[in-house]
Amino acid sequence: MNKHRRACMWLAVASLQWLVAGMALADTCGWPAWEAYRQNLISPDGRVIDGSSEQQVTTSEGQSYALFFSLVANDRQRFQQLLDWTRNNLADGDLERQLPAWQWGRDPQGRWRVLDSNNAGDADLWIAYSLLEAGRLWDRPDYERLGEHLLWRSAAQTLRKLPGLGLMLLPGDTGFESSAGWRLNPSYLPPQLLARFATIAPIWAEVARNQQRLLLEGTPQGLAPDWLMWRADQRWSADPAGPKGSYDAIRVYLWLGMLDANAAGRAELLAHFAPLLHATQERGVPEQVDTLSGAVNGNGPVGFSAALLPFLADQPAVLQAQRERVRQTPPASDAYYNQSLLLFGQGWDEQRYRFDKNGLLQPRRGAACQ
Repeated sequence: MNKHRRACMWLAVASLQWLVAGMALADTCGWPAWEAYRQNLISPDGRVIDGSSEQQVTTSEGQSYALFFSLVANDRQRFQQLLDWTRNNLADGDLERQLPAWQWGRDPQGRWRVLDSNNAGDADLWIAYSLLEAGRLWDRPDYERLGEHLLWRSAAQTLRKLPGLGLMLLPGDTGFESSAGWRLNPSYLPPQLLARFATIAPIWAEVARNQQRLLLEGTPQGLAPDWLMWRADQRWSADPAGPKGSYDAIRVYLWLGMLDANAAGRAELLAHFAPLLHATQERGVPEQVDTLSGAVNGNGPVGFSAALLPFLADQPAVLQAQRERVRQTPPASDAYYNQSLLLFGQGWDEQRYRFDKNGLLQPRRGAACQ
């Protein structure tokens, strides 16, 4: 073989190796679902738009989820844009002095402004968590300081010491306590986040223990409700709106499914909430459950299937059926909530991120992604 032919063969082999390496890198670094989410749901200035209403609302929840997804995706520019928009429009320009308002959008007179100034406790926690982890993973002390500050402000405004239960995070600063008791949302306190916060302040370890009580004691049928009451006479009861588990409650199964194998209480929680797994195995993901009678109704949207992927990780047959449903009928590109559930559940199922037992985020990144 002459030198020219050998050189050509070497170049061909090298080109093939480069192509294969490039494909592997794209698989490691790229996240098509995030790219679609960013393109379809986030404005150029960093606002997550829920197009399901005429008001074209943006919520602190939406901003908080997008901050987390951009962190997992290592999308630093979009993270900063989301943070800036949240600060400037939901916190009156200062996240150190004010928790973000829950809802922003177009009012009946056509003006764009805050529509509901109450905070949302879960969004505050997700924003604080994403700032803390961005500070750690990206070596940004300013993010970490702001995350700690936001966490302390959330504790000061939204934590309450409930008689017979102890410290608990209310869903918002106002509107969730009365002479009858306290209205709570089980999906607002992901155990992973509480574990991370407990490394900063012991009060969050107490909240985590009380959340575990809520999940086990407040759900006698092993079915998570959207809302639950801790009564003034120190007992759990169904929410005044009824014992329904649906669009809020699906996140309880999502958070539990993503717990690290060594996370405190994981085995007991997964065993306790197995009834939804059995219902899904028998008839598909229900849209609504009666958390007292155990009755199930309707077919949940495909976002519910995505949210259950981590919860079904040890059930190969059921898991594959829900994966296939997500593949064949993905959520509409502008369906904010279902798309958010997709990024959480499918992203975890694709091993794009994990939480360790202390709640630290472990994104899947190769060296080139840095």
